[in-house]
Amino acid sequence: MKKIGFLSFGHWTPHPESGTRSAGDMLLQSIDLAQAVEDIGGDGAYFRVHHFARQMSSPFPLLAAIGAKTSRIEIGTGVIDMRYENPLYMVEDAGSADLISEGRLQLGISRGSPEQVIDGWKHFGYSSADDDADGAQMARQKTELFLQLLEGRGFAQPNPRPMFPNPPGLLRLEPHSDGLRERIWWGAGANATAVWAAEQGMNLMSSTLKFDETGEPFHVQQAGQIRLFREEWAKHDWGFEPRVSVSRSIVAITDQRDRRYFVGGGDHEDQVGYIDANTRAIFGRSYAAEPEVLIEELRRDEAIAESDTILITIPSQLGVDYNTHMIESILTHVAPALGWR
Repeated sequence: MKKIGFLSFGHWTPHPESGTRSAGDMLLQSIDLAQAVEDIGGDGAYFRVHHFARQMSSPFPLLAAIGAKTSRIEIGTGVIDMRYENPLYMVEDAGSADLISEGRLQLGISRGSPEQVIDGWKHFGYSSADDDADGAQMARQKTELFLQLLEGRGFAQPNPRPMFPNPPGLLRLEPHSDGLRERIWWGAGANATAVWAAEQGMNLMSSTLKFDETGEPFHVQQAGQIRLFREEWAKHDWGFEPRVSVSRSIVAITDQRDRRYFVGGGDHEDQVGYIDANTRAIFGRSYAAEPEVLIEELRRDEAIAESDTILITIPSQLGVDYNTHMIESILTHVAPALGWR
C-alpha cells in the first residue's frame, strides 16, 4: 500500500495557450485541484517552492487555504529552501497551517536547488559564512533550530509587565501544533544528506534528481539512498516510524489528450548532467505509456518499491480538469495492479 499524491511546481505564464496565466490562476487552481484529487481518492497535495520565478514561492497561505477546503488529503511541500527562511516565523506559519488542516501538514524542507538569481537568500537579509558559499551549512543550522522550536518547549523570558497574562515559565512560540515535529521531511539529493536526515529525526523526501554517486541507474541509486536512511534511522529512538517519498513523472495513456501531450516526447531514459560547476547529477526518467506497459515498467523501479509515498509531478499549466484526469488514471488503471491500492 502506498500513498499517492501530486507535486506541483506551480508554473504560470501569460502565454495565451497556458491554463495558468497569472499567479492568481495558479493559486486558485491549486486549491481546486487539491479538492478534486481528494474527491477521487488521492492522498496528497504537495507544492515545490522557488523564489524569483513564475512558480509557487510563499506556500503557507496556500496550504492553509487547502487545509480549510479539504478534510482528508495531506498537504505539504516538496521542498522549502531553508536558506530563505526565518525558523521562528516559519514555526508560527507551519503551526497555523497545521491547526487549520487539523494535523494534515507534511512539510518538506531542504537546502534547495540551483536558483534563479545569484545568492538569492542574501536579498532576504541572510548571509552565509565564508566557507559556506552555497548556504548548505546555513540551511542545516536553520533546520536544526526549526526542529528544536517545533518541540514546543519554552525558551523566551517573559516580560514582567506583559500586555496580556502569561502562563508560568519560559514562553514558546504560538500557535503550537502537537505532532507536527514528526511530519517534517528532508529533501535529500545525496546519500550523506539522507543519513543526516535520519540523524535529525526527519522523514525522507527523494525527488527525480540525485547526485550521481555510483554511476548506476537512477532508481537503483535512489533505492540505495533510502536503505542508507533506514539503516541510520534504526540506530536512533525517535519514537515513530519514518516515511519515505519519491517523486515521479508518470502518465497513463488512456485517451487522445494523453497521446497528444505525451506520446513521442519526454525523457524515457535517465539523464546525467551538472547542476553546478562541480556537482554531477542524475535525473530520473519519465514514465508515459498505456497502463499495461506502465505497470510493468513501474514494477521494476526499485526506489518506488522502497517508498511508502509517491508524488506524481504534474503539468500544472494544463489545468485542473486534465491534472485530475491524470491522477485518476493512475489511481484507477495502474495503482491496483501494483498493489499500491
